[in-house]
Amino acid sequence: MNKNTELTPKQIVESLNTYIIGQEKAKKAVAVALRNRFRRLKLAEDIRDEVSPKNILMIGPTGCGKTEIARRLAKLCGAPFLKVEATKYTEVGYVGRDVESMIRDLMAVGYNDVKAEMEDELREKSTSTVEERLLDLLLPGSGDKKEKKTSSQPAGFLTQTSDNEITFDLNQINAANQAAAEQQSKDEESVENHTREKFRQMLREGKLEDREVEMVVHRNVGAPNMEIIAGGSIDDLQNSMQGIINMMNGGGRAKKRSVTIKEARKILSEEVLDGMIDHDKVADIAKTRVEQSGIIFIDEIDKIAVHGSSHGQDVSREGVQRDILPIVEGSNVNTKYGVVDTTHILFIAAGAFSVSAPSDLIPELQGRFPLRVELESLHKEDFKRILLEPKNSLIKQYSSLLETEGVKLDITEEAIERMSVIAEDVNASAENIGARRLHTIMEKVLSDLNFEADEHKGETIKIDAAYVDSKLGDIVQSQDLSRYIL
Repeated sequence: MNKNTELTPKQIVESLNTYIIGQEKAKKAVAVALRNRFRRLKLAEDIRDEVSPKNILMIGPTGCGKTEIARRLAKLCGAPFLKVEATKYTEVGYVGRDVESMIRDLMAVGYNDVKAEMEDELREKSTSTVEERLLDLLLPGSGDKKEKKTSSQPAGFLTQTSDNEITFDLNQINAANQAAAEQQSKDEESVENHTREKFRQMLREGKLEDREVEMVVHRNVGAPNMEIIAGGSIDDLQNSMQGIINMMNGGGRAKKRSVTIKEARKILSEEVLDGMIDHDKVADIAKTRVEQSGIIFIDEIDKIAVHGSSHGQDVSREGVQRDILPIVEGSNVNTKYGVVDTTHILFIAAGAFSVSAPSDLIPELQGRFPLRVELESLHKEDFKRILLEPKNSLIKQYSSLLETEGVKLDITEEAIERMSVIAEDVNASAENIGARRLHTIMEKVLSDLNFEADEHKGETIKIDAAYVDSKLGDIVQSQDLSRYIL
C-alpha cells in the first residue's frame, strides 16, 4: 500500500460518502476488508501469509453503485485496480480470453502506476536534459565542441630563394597561427553561447512553443509478448502476431518529423525519463504491490452462474467458474513482468442475480467469497442526493459543461424533486437501472438547451418543475413511451 494506510473503517466510509450515496452496508463491508489488508501487513511474517483476503460478493441491481464502490476503494488506497466482466472469459479450449489474462492485465496496470510515480519523481531532474536537447534542435551544432584548428604545415619546413638557403622559424609561425585560430574559435563560441542563452531564456518564457523543428521520432511499437503467445487467447495471439508484422515492416524505425517545440518537449521528456528509470525495479515494486494490495472487480458474475441442469453453453459457463477458482484460491500466473502469486489479491464479485442466485455458483467458488453484501435499490431521496451531494454531482457536471458556452443554469429544488420522482417511477415500471436513469432524464431535459447553447450565451436559464414537465410530461404520461425513451 502506498498511501492512506492508516485510514480507519469510519474514515474510509466517510471518503466513499464523498462520491457514493447510500449503500451503507456495502461501504462498511469494503471498508473493513480494506482495513484488514492494512492490518495484515503489520503482522509477523510467520502469520502474515496465513491471513487470506476476505473476498466480497455484491448483490444488487445495475446502477446501484457496485462498481463505483470498488473503483473508489482502489483509488483511496492507491492499489492496482482492474474491472473485468465475467462474460468476457471462456473455459480453456474455447475461443475467447482465458481467465489468467485478468492477472496479466492487473500486472500491466500496476507496472504503469509505479512507472508513472517514478516519472513524477524524476521529472524535475530531467528538465535540464530536455532543455538542452530542445536547444540542440533549435540551434543545430551549437552544443557541439569545436575541434581546435591546427596548422597542416609541419614544423621546420624550409624554403629556398636564389642561391641562398634561408631557414624560417616555422614553429613560431605555427604557434602564432594556432593562437589566432583559437582566438577565432573562442569568439565564435562566445557568439554561439550568447545566442544559445538567448534562446534558452525565450524557451523558459514560453515564447517558442509554436515554433516548428525537425526531429527524429522513434515509434514505440514494442516487442511482441511471447508469454501471451504461449498462454493467451486467440485475440492476444493475433495482437502479438500483428506486432511482429509491424516490426518486420519497419514499424519500429526512426522517422523524421516536423513538430512544434511543445510537442518536442513531450516526446523528449518521455525519452529522457524512460532512459532514467530502472525498469527492473519498477517491475519488482509493481509485482509486490499487485500481490499484496491488488484488487480485481469481477462484474456480471451472475451471468456465468449455472441455473438448473448444465447443458449446451452452460458447460462453458461452469468451466469459466472452475478456471476462475484457482486464481481466487491462489496460484502462480506467468506474466511478462514475472510470476505473480494471486493468493492475497482481493477479489470483489458483483451481479444482479435477478435470474440466477449466488447458490447457482459452484460450491467451491461460493466458499471463496465469504462476505455477501446485498445492495438496496435506489429511491427518490437517493436520487435527490445523487443529483446534489457527490463531489462531482450530475448537476455540477451539466452546469459546468454549459458554462463553457457562457450559459448559466439555475436548477431549482422543485426541478430536482420532479426529476427524482420521475426516475423512481420509471425504474419501478420499467427495468431498474438505478442511478443511470438520472443520466437519461437529465439529457432529455437539457437536450434542446445543449443544442441551442450558442444562442443563449450570457443568459441564465431557470430550470424549474414546469420546465421539466414541459420536456418530459408527454413521455411520462405514456407508459409505453416512457419505457422506450426513458
